[in-house]
This record gives sequence, C-alpha cells and structure tokens, in this order.
Amino acid sequence: MPYRTFSLEEVADYMHVSHADVEELVRTNEIPFVRQGDRVVFRKTEIDAWMSQRILGFSGGHLTAYHKKSSAKTHDLSRGHAIMPELMRPEFVEAELKSKTKASVIRDMVELAGKTGLVNDPRELLDSLQERERLGTTALAGGIALLHPKNHEPYMFEDSFIVIGRTAHPIPFGSPDGSTTDLFFLICCQDDRIHLHVLARVCMMCHHTSVLLELREAAEGRDMFESLVAAEQEVIRGL
Repeated sequence: MPYRTFSLEEVADYMHVSHADVEELVRTNEIPFVRQGDRVVFRKTEIDAWMSQRILGFSGGHLTAYHKKSSAKTHDLSRGHAIMPELMRPEFVEAELKSKTKASVIRDMVELAGKTGLVNDPRELLDSLQERERLGTTALAGGIALLHPKNHEPYMFEDSFIVIGRTAHPIPFGSPDGSTTDLFFLICCQDDRIHLHVLARVCMMCHHTSVLLELREAAEGRDMFESLVAAEQEVIRGL
C-alpha cells in the first residue's frame, strides 16, 4: 500500500500548528520529511509517531502553547470544548487492574477497551499498541502512560473512546525518568484529526491539575471518572 503523504499546508493543519511552524521544523531538520523535486512532503505514518512522541515530551509553556493552538483549530467535541464526557463513561474505568508487567497491562487495557463494544478487532488493536511502544515508550514522568495505537484508521473502532486503568502496584513501563507507572490511559481516536489534540488535552490535565493525586486516592472507577471531568473543566477555564 502506498504511503499517504501530506503537503506542507496539509501537515500544518493535521498537527494543529502554523505553516511557519512547519517551515521552521523542516529548516532545522526536526521533522521527518522527504523531498520530491522542489516539493517537501510528509508521510502520515512518520508524522503520527513523531508528533505524538513530541507532545508526550512537552511540558510547561510548550505544552500550554500547543494545547491552545490545537484547541483553537479542532472542532469542539462537546459544549465547552469538553472531551472527557464524550469519549468516556464511568464503566470505561478500571480501578483494580491485576497487571504486573508491561506486556500484561497492554493486554489488560485491550480487554478493558473491548468492554466498550467499540473495538472491531482486539487483536489488531493489541498489535498496533505493541508496535507503538516499540517506537518509543508512551510512559511519562508522574507514573502515567498514554497508550495509543500506532495507526489511527476509522475501521478499527465504531467510535472514538478513552479507557483508563489503575494497577494495584506500580510497574516498570519505560518512563523516561526511570519511575514506575500505575495509571494507564488508552486513547483510541477514530478520527485522526483529533488524536493529537486529545493527547495534548490529557497531558495538560495530568501536568496542570491535581488529577493524578485524585485518581490514586479514588475509591472506585466512578470517582476517577468524575475527577477527570472536573480536571478537564479546570484546563478549559485556562484557555
């Protein structure tokens, strides 16, 4: 199957950044691209992996600035720009995952995703998650991981969703600071236009609110869900 490619204008729109931003990334060779004569083109698969890893590495002002750009360019998923109530339900949260290894937590998160009734092929989802982890860990400092498939194809899911699992004990998951991980988000977007924005929104919630502490102290899945909804509203008020 041929690569799907973007023009400079298309990749700027896809990444929720400006034309000038992309030109600078090309000039400094920070972004994967290929030259076809006088044209610069971008392979979607490479951009997906590169940009998602870039967002996971954002912090402070860089994350806030990108989130504002993606919020401005992305169609609202619900009233007030809220994503959590649209993509999650209390039953999409598992407060007592029994997983003890990286491989088992990925399998258990796929099983949790299957309970949404929105996954067309659990085996394909598992394979895509494992491929994504081989490209680079989705674990972040703070004991969280933002799992997502390597590829975002509409046929993979009936609709977009987020599921969350909390393990009984933190496990090694490849966090860049060497810490263990106990909170796992699995983000599955049927529409690849919103995937990067959702990643940025969840990162903002984790870095700029007290939601991680609340998720660890919550007694059950419903409490965790309500904490996430409240944390998102806190982030939205800051836009």
